[in-house]
Amino acid sequence: MQDGNANLRRDAYDSPEANGATLPHAPSVTDAAHDFFGEPFQPRRPFINRHAQTLVGNFLPRRNELPPPEERLFEVEPDVRVLCHCHWQNARQQAMTLVIVHGLEGSSESGYAIGTGGKAWRAGMNVVRMNMRNCGGTERLGPTLYNSGMSADVGAVARELIEQDGMQKLALAGFSMGGNLVLKLLGEWGAQAPPQVKAAVGISPAMDLAASADALHDRANRIYEMKFLWGLRRRIQRKAALYPGRYETRYLRGIRSLRDFDDQITARYCGFADAQDYYTRAAAARVLEHIAVPTLVLHADDDPFIRVLPATREKLLANPNITYVETEHGGHCAFLAEANGYDGRWAERQAIAFVQRIERRRP
Repeated sequence: MQDGNANLRRDAYDSPEANGATLPHAPSVTDAAHDFFGEPFQPRRPFINRHAQTLVGNFLPRRNELPPPEERLFEVEPDVRVLCHCHWQNARQQAMTLVIVHGLEGSSESGYAIGTGGKAWRAGMNVVRMNMRNCGGTERLGPTLYNSGMSADVGAVARELIEQDGMQKLALAGFSMGGNLVLKLLGEWGAQAPPQVKAAVGISPAMDLAASADALHDRANRIYEMKFLWGLRRRIQRKAALYPGRYETRYLRGIRSLRDFDDQITARYCGFADAQDYYTRAAAARVLEHIAVPTLVLHADDDPFIRVLPATREKLLANPNITYVETEHGGHCAFLAEANGYDGRWAERQAIAFVQRIERRRP
């Protein structure tokens, strides 16, 4: 183990020395093409345990260093649009464009979207902060709900940027649910991914949806589950008011867990048989082996509720296009390190460094 890192893979496009890193979840002999290139993660004291990292890392105020955005609507299917907040460099078509996708009940205004966007902007990238359907106060932009399987929406935004805007270099970054969406999209594309898509990053991605939903219902995680359920209930109530006759709020009665919500609401209104069918079909874990775009996946072993099953970990480690980094600490979408020369948002820093590294090494 190296400086708090539990699992290090080598960057597929560079091969620095491993510095003695070990792989407790993988064979003892590591393919030299996969050792992680980045700095080790050391949690900021005293916020070391999983809940301290998650709560402080996600709610500690931060500065927004992005310029005012251009608001833009993208049509993702007939009569359904999503709102993106776009920040363009002067020579936008030549710059790398980073599309950032938020997590469950997040939005383009989530702290990690602002923080990652600011770091990308300072690195000379265009930034597109994407709202999933209904998120960021956009319930009026379409009658449908959103869910963890709507990878095609991310693909629609990427393709419009390529085909209509002429963007030559794109990278995708997703957090939690957004990480699942990005990884699922890449797996579905496989070797047919647009050549303009150069790199991707998944931070705390919810790749194993069923296991993660069940972990969310653990007593220690009820504060997170109740927050999600509060937002999801309110969203259904707003949709029911906007689209009379389409959604029935009576199905919200008796919901006590995220799995209950997905059984009663997501499955019912999004075309799944039940929550388990939804979790199975929407999980990126099914298609990780097909990812052909250089991809960084960051996961903390102490994430309170995101679970990475052994079969999923094996797929991540086996795919030469994926750099998988599993740290001992970091919580969920937090990875709050000491602020030594930067704001201490370690995962955001690694995401931008990875995209820059791939950009330098690929046409």
